[in-house]
Amino acid sequence: MKPLILLLLLGGILPVHAASSQDKSWRLCALYPHLKDSYWLSINFGMIKQAKQRAVELKVLEAGGYDNSENQWSQIESCKKWGADAILVGSVYFDSLSEQLELVNQYIPLFGLVNELSTLKLTASTGVSWYKMGYKLGHYLAERHPTGTPKVSLAWLPGPKGGGGSLQATAGLKDAIANSSVELVAVKYGLNEKIAQFSLIRTLLTQYPRIDYLAGNAVMAEMAISEVATMAQGHRPKILSHYLSHGVYRGIRRGKILMANSDQMVLQGVMAIDQVVDFLDGNDFELQQGPQIITLDRAKLGNIDIEQSLSPSYFKPQYSVGLTHSIK
Repeated sequence: MKPLILLLLLGGILPVHAASSQDKSWRLCALYPHLKDSYWLSINFGMIKQAKQRAVELKVLEAGGYDNSENQWSQIESCKKWGADAILVGSVYFDSLSEQLELVNQYIPLFGLVNELSTLKLTASTGVSWYKMGYKLGHYLAERHPTGTPKVSLAWLPGPKGGGGSLQATAGLKDAIANSSVELVAVKYGLNEKIAQFSLIRTLLTQYPRIDYLAGNAVMAEMAISEVATMAQGHRPKILSHYLSHGVYRGIRRGKILMANSDQMVLQGVMAIDQVVDFLDGNDFELQQGPQIITLDRAKLGNIDIEQSLSPSYFKPQYSVGLTHSIK
C-alpha cells in the first residue's frame, strides 16, 4: 500500500517528525534540472562537499533539461522508493510540479533548491529571487543610462520560457529599466544549450546589427563572445549575464563580458544541505534562505570570494556521497 494512502486511512496526514542524525545517517535525494553547465556544477560541488561534512548520504539525479518535467516527477518517485528522508527539488518549471510536490511534502519533507516554485507549501527552500537577478542586471544598465541620456538598445535572452526563473528575471529586468534610457527591443526565449543560444544570437544580430547590449543567460553570454568579435569594431554590443558561470567569469576578466550577477552557487549548495540536515536533526533552520546576490564587473573582481561561487577547475559532476545501497 502506498504511504500516502496508508496515512489517509489512519485518519489524516501525519506530521513529519525529525529525529537525531546521531541515530542514523540521513538519506537525502537532490533533483537538478540538468548538469550541462557550470552553474549547476557549482551547486553540485557545494552540496557534495557539505554532505561529506555533515556525514549524510546524498543521491543526485538530473532531469536532462528544462523540457523534461516528466523525468523529474519519475525521479521523485525513485527517491521515495529509495527511502529518502528528504528530497531537494531544483524544479525544471515554475508551475508544472507544484500541486504534486505539495502532496508529497505531506509525508516526505521536500525542499526547494535554487529554482523558485509557485507553491509556498514545501518544508523550506534555499535560493535567491530570479526577479532580483534580472532586476540587478537592469539596474546596472539603468545607472549607466539614466533618463535624459541618449537611448540605447537591449536584446534579452534569459533562457527557457517558464523554466529556470526566466519569466521572473524578465519581469525584474523590465521594472529596473522602466525609468531609464535603456530600450528593450527584443526578448527571445530558448533552452540553455549552445546550439539553441547560438541560433538566437545569430538571428538577433541579423535583425538588430546596431544593438548596444546583449544580455541574458550565461550560455548565451559565453557564445556571444565569438560572434561579437566578428563584428565591426564600432558595432559590437556589450554582453551581460544575469548569472555567473566559469566562462562568464573568464569573459569578465578578459574584458569580453561587461558584467554578471553571482548568487554564490557553491554557498547555495552548502546552505541547502545544512538546511535539510538541521531540519531532520530537529535544530533551528531558516524556512527561506539564500546568499547575497553580488554584481560583478571587471572593476569588482577583487571584491568577491570566487570559491563561494564557482566550483574548482578539477571538479567533475558527482552523483552520490556515502551511499549504502543504490537507487533505482
